[in-house]
Amino acid sequence: MSAPVTDQLSDDERIIDTNVYLSRWPFRRLAYDETSKLVERLKSSGISQAWAGSFDGLLHKDVGGVNLRLYEECKTLGEGLLRPVGSINPALPDWQEDVRRCAEDYQMHAIRLHPGYHGYLLSDPRFEQLLDQALHYRLIVQIAVRMEDVRTQHPLMRIPDVDVSPLTGLLVPRPDQLVMLLNSQQVVRASLLGAMAALPGVYVDMAMQEGMGGLSSLLKEFPQDRIVFGSYAPFFILESSLLKLQESEIGNQISHAIRYENANRLNAGRP
Repeated sequence: MSAPVTDQLSDDERIIDTNVYLSRWPFRRLAYDETSKLVERLKSSGISQAWAGSFDGLLHKDVGGVNLRLYEECKTLGEGLLRPVGSINPALPDWQEDVRRCAEDYQMHAIRLHPGYHGYLLSDPRFEQLLDQALHYRLIVQIAVRMEDVRTQHPLMRIPDVDVSPLTGLLVPRPDQLVMLLNSQQVVRASLLGAMAALPGVYVDMAMQEGMGGLSSLLKEFPQDRIVFGSYAPFFILESSLLKLQESEIGNQISHAIRYENANRLNAGRP
């Protein structure tokens, strides 16, 4: 699936949202958790493209079915806005075929992992194998570091945050592999974030960057050309991420890079 083009917007006005979900959050209903309504909301907020995963990928064992539904929903209801990002669970049998289908059958440019929900560590040999297969197909690997604050989790579903420290050893011999950390700011400590910044293929989104001048703080720890806009809609209110761009004094050039340029470079297959 080729990247959608929004003719009505100039490059300066476009926003690429790299962290969006379709379907239903398993534990409660969310506003805009119906695809048609979410698309309307994204468009009205100036989003020109949204990289969309599926909440079904958290708990469903039929990952192939999850990705097929995601692909079809983006195609039929996405209005040229949604770009599907397939779920992969390397703890399930035949996950390699799921990766192949995402790359070859659905022409996806990225896959999304939820290690906390799927019960494996990034030190697991299967994750290393997944990186190799993703590199073979030139897929961006998005890792959801956190999905929900531990204080609001269901008592029977305590999901740990993802320890991303093994990436430092795994990506040094794989400099061409692109990895994007989603929802990472409240989890990855500053020293480890600095180690991630030294890896040229690692990007971070800004969905969980909190506090006044939050983006300004993040820019002190991570390169501006590897920070991308991510709203985590519809779990988070889309406007909260848009406001982060407005209240941080980062300048138009850096704001444009975060909103559009950095992710568009990845769209074109350039790190």
